[in-house]
Amino acid sequence: MTDNQDTTPLSNDEVVDVLNDLLENTRDGSYGFQACAEEVESAPAKQLFLSRADGCRQAERELLTLIASYGGKPAEGGTAAGALHRGWVHVKGSLGADSELAILESCERGEDTAVARYRKALKQNLPADVRSVVERQAEGAQKNHDQIRDLRNAARAKA
Repeated sequence: MTDNQDTTPLSNDEVVDVLNDLLENTRDGSYGFQACAEEVESAPAKQLFLSRADGCRQAERELLTLIASYGGKPAEGGTAAGALHRGWVHVKGSLGADSELAILESCERGEDTAVARYRKALKQNLPADVRSVVERQAEGAQKNHDQIRDLRNAARAKA
């Protein structure tokens, strides 16, 4: 346990709340990566975004299963911030010059948010089965962030 982790056991409802926050996060990621894939030109970026969208959908299915196992009702949709982010990605994609760099920068900011939400969840005293899934998904979110950061850095070097 880390020093800043809450040691109070969570009720099933509290576990479901944490999982629903992450569920909205994965939906934002899935929709956002799909939007980015539609706007970028380069094959490596398009492939990465489509792969990450699939990964988010897989994470969503895992979270739905956990929510049901804790007697919860899944949240509907993603977040308002995620919807605004996707709209902004489409606007940037339509601007043309340097749009891929702008999209990658925007996508990286979205992944910063995802990583932060997983870190927040991991500060909770989650049941072992939930913690193992959340830890694995947090590692995936960090990997997404790092891959997008690397693509962004490559796009900056070309600009």
